[in-house]
Amino acid sequence: MNVLVNGDVTEIGPGSTLADVLAARGVPERGVAVAVSGEVVPRAQWRSTALRDGSVVEVLTAVQGG
Repeated sequence: MNVLVNGDVTEIGPGSTLADVLAARGVPERGVAVAVSGEVVPRAQWRSTALRDGSVVEVLTAVQGG
């Protein structure tokens, strides 16, 4: 199966969760927001959010500034 993560095609295995994909890409658990197909997914649901072929995942990093 393939999903799109921040514009990059990523191959995943059947039954992969959002947490699996984020860990494989080295995404930190803090300081990021994640959406799947346009819907924000709370961190508490990352492990239970199954991805499907063609899912679009967007990872946004919080940036401090002034």
